[in-house]
Amino acid sequence: MRVTPTSIADVLVIEPKVFGDERGFFFESYNERAFAEATGIAPKFVQDNHSRSVKNTLRGLHYQIRQTQGKLVRVVAGELFDVVVDLRRSSPTFGKWEGHRLSAENKAMLWIPAGLAHGFAVLSDYADFLYKTTDYWAPQHERTLLWNDPELAIAWPLAGEPILAAKDRAGKMLSEAEVFD
Repeated sequence: MRVTPTSIADVLVIEPKVFGDERGFFFESYNERAFAEATGIAPKFVQDNHSRSVKNTLRGLHYQIRQTQGKLVRVVAGELFDVVVDLRRSSPTFGKWEGHRLSAENKAMLWIPAGLAHGFAVLSDYADFLYKTTDYWAPQHERTLLWNDPELAIAWPLAGEPILAAKDRAGKMLSEAEVFD
């Protein structure tokens, strides 16, 4: 696997070694030992999630203020633009965002440590998104950062207005949001 650091501390792009031939392909989407050796991180994953969304759906930007979650995310069908926002006040990149195209074709994964908000916009007709988390979903601790906060100025590659859940429309701007020390 190839691990590439990003401009936000502790966020990593992970590209698995893919073995392919005329029959198709094979790769290990997660191997605890190989992940720890390549990243220096040994997360304990407790939950796997799978979501499917249609084109132009925007989910996020979500985080849990308690029972914080590290996430290992990937796409198994379609393509999306995956975004993280650093909400750790002690980080030199606090309030900065970064986006990556994840797709079934490129098979890239993103490691997102606790302390970041996360969301994505679907670019293909639909996308199946899989992610592992280091803590359980705790709706009472879930928070939403406003996807179109002008202070963040995220360059979402959307075709028109996104399809949003009510909680995503009601997200808070960074200046009003609960953040991490």
